[in-house]
Amino acid sequence: MASFTLHGIPVSRGIAIGRAHLLTPAALDVKHYLIPQEQVEAEVQRLQRAIATVHKELQTIWNDLPKDSPAELGAFIDVHALILSDPMIAEVPLEIIRTRHYNAEWALVTQIDELSAQFDEIEDAYLRERKADILQVGERVLKVLTGSANTLPSTDGSDEPSGRMIVVAHDISPADMLQFKNRAFGGFVTDLGGQNSHTAIVARSLDIPAAVGMYNASALIQQDDWVIIDGDAGVVIVDPTPEVLDQYRDRQARLMRDRKKLGKLKKTPAITRDGTEVTLLANIELPDDCPAALEAGAMGVGLFRSEYLFMGRVGLLGKLPSEDEQFESYRQAVVSMKGRPVTIRTLDIGADKPLDAAEQTALNPALGLRAIRFCLAEPQIFMVQLRAILRASAYGPVKLLIPMLAHAFEIDQTLAMIEQAKTQLREANKKFDPLIPVGAMIEIPAAALTLPMFVKRMDFLSIGTNDLIQYTLAIDRADHEVAHLYNPLHPAVLYLLSTTISIGAKAGIPVSVCGEMAGDTKLTRLLLGMGLREFSMHPSQILSVKQEILNSDLTTIVPHTKKILRAMEPSAIMEAVDRLREV
Repeated sequence: MASFTLHGIPVSRGIAIGRAHLLTPAALDVKHYLIPQEQVEAEVQRLQRAIATVHKELQTIWNDLPKDSPAELGAFIDVHALILSDPMIAEVPLEIIRTRHYNAEWALVTQIDELSAQFDEIEDAYLRERKADILQVGERVLKVLTGSANTLPSTDGSDEPSGRMIVVAHDISPADMLQFKNRAFGGFVTDLGGQNSHTAIVARSLDIPAAVGMYNASALIQQDDWVIIDGDAGVVIVDPTPEVLDQYRDRQARLMRDRKKLGKLKKTPAITRDGTEVTLLANIELPDDCPAALEAGAMGVGLFRSEYLFMGRVGLLGKLPSEDEQFESYRQAVVSMKGRPVTIRTLDIGADKPLDAAEQTALNPALGLRAIRFCLAEPQIFMVQLRAILRASAYGPVKLLIPMLAHAFEIDQTLAMIEQAKTQLREANKKFDPLIPVGAMIEIPAAALTLPMFVKRMDFLSIGTNDLIQYTLAIDRADHEVAHLYNPLHPAVLYLLSTTISIGAKAGIPVSVCGEMAGDTKLTRLLLGMGLREFSMHPSQILSVKQEILNSDLTTIVPHTKKILRAMEPSAIMEAVDRLREV
């Protein structure tokens, strides 16, 4: 076979070399036959057993999650379990068997096709994208019914990076991804996905080279083909020539040596060449993530995503984590960080993080009742969380972060509820930090454009670049059809970022960035030039960003950054940012 190259979207840096392992989807073109009346209940039971088997599979995967697995994986598995329990999947196909006498596979596919057609007609891009979750759940059940579950190739135990397995798939569900985590897994290639799809986020969390948005890679690449993933360029080379293979093996070896050198920077302070100190913090989802943050040299937690304690808990009152349960999780994180500050964001559900997928009814969750809007609409839930966070502040430095604020009345209501929570704790003789800093997430353009209202009321600001970019550019970052429009270097995005950092500095209010941009080394110098001095990111990205900071000199970076901020042409901005990394 002649060598060929595929171009997609780069989502996770590095070089991966290995043999292709195709993750084939279950064939939706299943056998169709009618079941005799006397065998109908037996066929119903066959489908019920298959669904129960998938439930057990998902539960086993959840139970076996390694402690260092990104919490997003567990949340995604919770969503799949909820879909599997929904009557539209768990009960309607059974009725189809009973009324139409279809075989189990035919009944299941009939219902999946019906649901898919309904999702295709939805105008909202976010909800339309949820069709993929239903298909992935349906495929797992079909694989059990047909006995066609994907099997992993045996490995010789070798951990050589140049001979690992490269997973190739149309799409990869979080549950499927987990089965590869502890094997000789070098990287993955998918037809679907964008820069901020679930697949991309997990790839960066696992620090594994990946390229997504390849469209037809799974059809063009054959089982056991030699494959090279250039994660920096989003390029996949299939059946490379010996010369190209040697070239990439050399690049891979250099990257491995550079990564080992990074390990020596763990205890080195993040100080630029001109002597400017920079604070590097970690983003975490659960208290168990704290050891990885400390190991990477984080100076604290810049974002504790508290919603991961809630997700997958079906229903609302009575089934959510109690105050004591939340308090214990927050306290554990605070104690684990050994005196370093922990910034806890209050519940940020909605959009791509539904509290209960079965109850998601908003036409566009990203613009609906999410984050602080939900909390103010459910004061009982919010008050429980506030008391739990305040109680944890008695065990170490805690900062309270409020997401998705846009209006003055939202800020005032939130601050009033925090004071009410403090009063309740005083009456109950519960200890807490009475001077706990309260900050706001700047992730809506309206907030970035009305900052005087925020700096007047809040103690610190944290820029959530993922949502800020999404709302500024009016795109769904989870929709692969518009993923190419997601651009952190858009002039409007850079303007909002730079003005937020500048106004915060003038007001003496600390400003951090906790979105994906903070961990992107291609943008580190640009953010430094804007005046950013606090970066919060996944622990796996800290050392790479620290190295970039150590090699930066603000006396040369700042003038270049000012020129970039005055530019309007995208090509000129990208070229200038590339040159900025060379000064």
